[in-house]
Amino acid sequence: MTGLDKSSISAKPKIKVQRVQTGVRIEKRMLKVLKAVAEYFEISLGDLLEGIVLHAFEGKSPFDEAAIRQIEILKQVYGMDYDASVSHCFIEDEE
Repeated sequence: MTGLDKSSISAKPKIKVQRVQTGVRIEKRMLKVLKAVAEYFEISLGDLLEGIVLHAFEGKSPFDEAAIRQIEILKQVYGMDYDASVSHCFIEDEE
C-alpha cells in the first residue's frame, strides 16, 4: 500500500472501530493473491481489505509501482489470469 511505513502509521491518532465477521464469498485465486499481498505487507487480510476499500472510496490506488509489480508476480503464481475488465462476469463453477 502506498507509503506503508509503520512509523507513520503509529504516529496517527487511533480510531475506535467495531469489526464484525462476514461470510463474503470471493473467487479462490483472488483470495490466494490477497492473502499473499497481506503477507507481503505483514498485515492481516482484514487490514489489507480495509485499506483497499478506503483508498478506492477516495478514487486512489492503494499500491505504489513496486507493490503492483509484486502483485503481478503473485497473480501469475496463483493463476489469477484475469483483470478488472471481467468484473461482474464470473459464473459459479459447479465443482
